[in-house]
Order: sequence, then structure tokens, then C-alpha cells
Amino acid sequence: MDEQEFLAERFEQYRARLRAVAYRVLGSTGEADDAVQEAWLRLSRSDTDEVANLGGRLTTVVARVALNMLRSRETRREDPWDMHRAPAGNGGTATAVDPEQQAVLADSVGGALLVVLDTLAPAERLAFVLHDMFAVPFDEIAPIVERSPGATRQLASRARRRVQGTANVPETDIGRQREVVDAFLAASRGGDFAALLALLDPEVELRTDAAAALAGASAARGAAAVAETFAGRAKAAQPALIDGFAGLVWAPGDKPRVVFGFTIRHGKVVAIELLADPGRIDRLDLELLDG
Repeated sequence: MDEQEFLAERFEQYRARLRAVAYRVLGSTGEADDAVQEAWLRLSRSDTDEVANLGGRLTTVVARVALNMLRSRETRREDPWDMHRAPAGNGGTATAVDPEQQAVLADSVGGALLVVLDTLAPAERLAFVLHDMFAVPFDEIAPIVERSPGATRQLASRARRRVQGTANVPETDIGRQREVVDAFLAASRGGDFAALLALLDPEVELRTDAAAALAGASAARGAAAVAETFAGRAKAAQPALIDGFAGLVWAPGDKPRVVFGFTIRHGKVVAIELLADPGRIDRLDLELLDG
């Protein structure tokens, strides 16, 4: 394997995360793929021998590219939901966006949140996404937005207030997400029906993809029905980050088989999505957590 092939292989390890970052910043799958492609081109032309944290380096590059695209979009007043084209692979040509890939990304963020993010100034949006969704320190974000760490913190704070002040926007604080998901898992494993009810929104929805339905999972609506579905179950599930959001994964032998995606608002679970399609799961950025 030559050096370029080795570099491409390392890049692919981070592609899902980079695409998730770019999509949350840009709100467009086509532009997100363009940003990731540009990150690859820059990486392939640079010296990476002394890069200790390649993932961090690539996140910074994608963030810079996405910020420039946001600013250029504002200048041209382009539609931020342009989803007409995306590059195919490393050095590929433009192709139509895969509707299923687009749906996976959109589901992982939530349309309501993207609408709110689109009202933010480019630097505010970038600071909020990198810090609140991907836990990038302000010291690392500051050079990207060309501000001091303190000013960058204020950018993210303003964006956070805007997001939190909008009804029906999913919870973005990863700590609070994990508290709710961990409590849900404990109640499910312990068969604590009352505790499950307390964590679920009255109109909560349980959705399944086709593969999960074939495996026996059933969609449900309403707190009582969803609590009954999970009470005494999920014993083999474990906490995970799914594209940067708290969730659960059933991963026998560390191989993800079923992903439990959660949408949380105001401390309540408003939706749970079960994904069992291997193709969809492979496109997610999954990080198994202890606990």
C-alpha cells in the first residue's frame, strides 16, 4: 500500500463524522459532501507526518470550508437547502444525492433545529455546532472564526439562547441528552413502567425502519404504548453517541446491529427511532460508551 492509499484509508475512518459536522453547519447534504471532498483534497496535498490528531485536524479543515461556504452563500443569497449534487468518493464526480443518505442525516438533526440554525450568523452557527454538538473546545474554534476564545464562547452562547428559546427544537446539550437516555435505559432494564412514563412525552412516537420491522419491532405512539414496549427490555443495549447525539446501540461482539435514536425536548423523549438496516447503520458515526 503506497502513502496515498494509506492516507485515503485513514480519511475514510473519519468521513462519517466529517459529513455530520458539515451537514449540521450547512444544512445541505450536497454542500456537506462538497466540504468533505475539499477536506480530502487539502489533506492529500499536505504533509501529515507530524499530525498527532488527524481527526481533530480534519474537523478543523471541514469547519473552515463550511464557514467559507456559509459566508459565500450569504453573499450570493443562495437557498441553504440546495441538495442537487454531491461528489462521489475521493476525487469522484458530481452525482445525485442519495435520498436515503439525505434522510439519515436529516433524521439525526431534526428539521426544526436546522430551521433555527439557518437564522444564525455564520460564525454563531459554527461555534454552536462545533462546541455544543461535537464538544470542540473554544480554544480550537476561535482561530476558525477569527475571534478570541472568550468572544467565541459568547458567539456560542448567543446561538444557544436562540435555539433554546424556540419551541419544539430538540435538546442539543449532550450532557442532558445522556442523562435522559441513561435514565431511560435503567428504567427499561428494570421494568420500571412508572419511570418510563415519566421520561416519555405523552405523544411520543416509536418508529422503525423496514429491517427492524422485519425483525419483529413494531411502531407505537403514546407514552403508555411505548413504555409497555420497552419495560423489562433493552437489557443488551448500551449507551452510544450517534452522529454526536446520545442514543443506544445493540452491538453484540461490538458490531452494531440495532441503533436506538432519541429525540429529546424539555427533558422528555418525544421520538425513538429503531434502525436495523446495515447500510444505514454503516453510514452513521457511532461511538460506543461505557455504562
